[in-house]
This record gives sequence, structure tokens and C-alpha cells, in this order.
Amino acid sequence: MAVEKGIRNFEFQNPTKIVFGKDRIKKIDELIPTDAKVLVLYGGGSVKKFGTFDRVVKALGDRQWDEFGGIEANPTYETLIQAVDKVKAEGFDYLMAVGGGSVIDGAKFVAAGAVFDGNPIDIFGNGVGKGLPVTKAVPFGTVLTLPATASEMNNNSVVTFVGKQAKISFASAHTYPQFSILEPELTYSLPKRQLANGIIDSFVHTMEAYLTYPIDARVQDRWAEGLLQTLIEIGPDVVDEDNHDYALRANFMWTATNALNRFISQGVPQDWASHALGHELTLAYHIDHARTLSIVLPAMMKVRKKQKWEKLLQYAERVWNIKEGSDEEKIDVAILKTEEFFAILGAPIRFSDVGLKEDAIPGLVAGLVRHDKVNISERGDLSAEDSYAVYKEAL
Repeated sequence: MAVEKGIRNFEFQNPTKIVFGKDRIKKIDELIPTDAKVLVLYGGGSVKKFGTFDRVVKALGDRQWDEFGGIEANPTYETLIQAVDKVKAEGFDYLMAVGGGSVIDGAKFVAAGAVFDGNPIDIFGNGVGKGLPVTKAVPFGTVLTLPATASEMNNNSVVTFVGKQAKISFASAHTYPQFSILEPELTYSLPKRQLANGIIDSFVHTMEAYLTYPIDARVQDRWAEGLLQTLIEIGPDVVDEDNHDYALRANFMWTATNALNRFISQGVPQDWASHALGHELTLAYHIDHARTLSIVLPAMMKVRKKQKWEKLLQYAERVWNIKEGSDEEKIDVAILKTEEFFAILGAPIRFSDVGLKEDAIPGLVAGLVRHDKVNISERGDLSAEDSYAVYKEAL
């Protein structure tokens, strides 16, 4: 198969205004129209426990507002459609998402679904709905509390359908946040597991756009390598939940945003097969999204070594600084170091680490087929049989 050389054609615009640093929530008052009627969306209540919700409400001043809580860690359509109905029934014209990527992903669907012409389920494809385009959305802003998904600076949303056992994404030019507040100090209240999840999620987001095949996209490669090296450097310290070093957490938050704000993915091939396989683990066994990625990615690197050979070697030499040995030895050491890095963060790297055995694999592969996640990867050649091999390698 011939491989193209040179950055592909692309068009890119990211309209989200980032407001980064200390004590930035108060800027909300300058960023939302004074006559807006605002619905504040959040998750399980930690934003209230740690005072973030009260700070947001204070910044809203005299604006009309109400709240909608209970958005899950993997936001469900069944919950979010209730928020859509509330926006429609009560005439909210601005949304504020206060939380991590799940809350922000949920807000994107609420923003689109509330003004969608037709049944909002048809925003989604992959056998769930008709996959119709989103042509408008209610404007929204975000306050990020958990760096991980970069949903605060991209237009993508992933929603879980409990009844259909599916995780489906959508994206639109209309679902970028108007603005996002990034206060690194908000991460001080996060436990180790969530901090580790954020590091892993950011790492694998970067790898999905990087670990494919080389086309001589030097800026994208170097940017991705810098993000990966930063995560490797800071990860072990970030997951120390008692380490409230501001510079450390600021680097963590900004790295996570840059991992998937679309800058490094312009004009280059992308994979996303690890995410597809990971989603099935979450659906079937309710494993944290990032912890599925720490299991799947190293196995994917081993099974797809031949297809990813050149970029794996580049990854070994330029990210891990491995200079000794044959090319294959360098690649094998890089994969081992990747596994060790995830393990240092306290994440699983094998099925056995989460109590799963080989008898789980047929159901996972069947889920991939059911959700039309076959012939995936950067080359479109990862079959259901290949996915079985990746899962088996992860045992």
C-alpha cells in the first residue's frame, strides 16, 4: 500500500476562548450576555462540595439561572435528554458546564439537542439514529475541573446509550464551547485515580494522532512528542494527590487540553482503534475509560507493530530517547516503557488486572461488530479478527 508524503489538505478553526490561570471563574460575568437565562450543568456534586458551583453562581450575578445535576461519568442519553427537555420547556438560552469531560460532552449534546429540528437521537449514527448534521446549538461555556478529554476546547461529544449498549460520538462546528475557564487549582481536590485517568487519557489522545505512519508532518510530530514527554515527566508527580504544586498542575491542565484540541491532528492520519476497543470494555464492564486505554494501547502496539513500525521506532528514539539496540529492540523497549509508565500511575495494563479472562473477548468483539467498529485504524484494516488478537494480547 502506497503511503502519501506531506501534510494533507485541511481546514481548521478553533473558536474557543481559553481563560487560564488563578481565580478566573469571576471572568464569567464578562463572557456571558447580561440578559442570558443560564442552565448550569454538573455531575455528581463534587463541584458543590468544593465550592466551585457557588463561585460560578456568584459570577453569574443577576442573570436568571437554574441547575441540572447528575450527569454521569459516562454521560447517558437517558439523563441528558431530560436536560434537553428542561432547556426547551423553560427557555434557557445559555449553558454552563461545570465539571470534567463527561459533563462538557453532555453539555454539547444538550446544546445541540435543544434546538435540533427533529428527534435529537438522530444526531447520532452507528445504528442508534440517522446521523444527521447539527446545524445550530445553544451557546455554552465551561469550567473545567478534571483535565483529561480536552472537551473544553474541541467540538466532540461521546454519549452512552444504556438501552442500546452503545457509546457514540458526534461533532459539529456548532458545538465548540464559547469559552472555557481553566483554573489549575481546581485539580487540587481530585483523588489519585482521577488524576491518573487524566494523564492516561491525554497520553492516548496524543498517540491516536501520532502513532500511525509518517507523512513528514514535522510540526505535528514534534508537538505530539513534546506533549508525550511532558506527560511522562509530570505524571508520577501529578498522581500524588497531596502535591499541590501550581506549576505542575498548570502543565497538566494545559497538556491535556492540547492533546485533543485538534492542533496536532490536522493534516495527518489518525487511528482511534484503541478508543473503539476501550469503549467496549467500558460498556460491558463499567471500567473507567482511561483504564481501558492503558490496557488496550500496549497490546495494540504489539499486535500492530508491523503496520506502525516507522512511527514506533520514532516514538522509541524521540520520546523515550532509546538509542541502543536493533530497531526491533528499540520498539520493544518503548512498548515496555509505556506499560511501566501506566503501571507507575496505578493503572491496569492487562485484562487480569481488572479480573477479566479470555472468555470476555467474544462479547467485546461482537460489540465492535454491532457498533460498526470494524475495518478501523489509520489504514482501515483492523478487522474483527485483529481486534480479537489485540484483546487476547492484553490478557
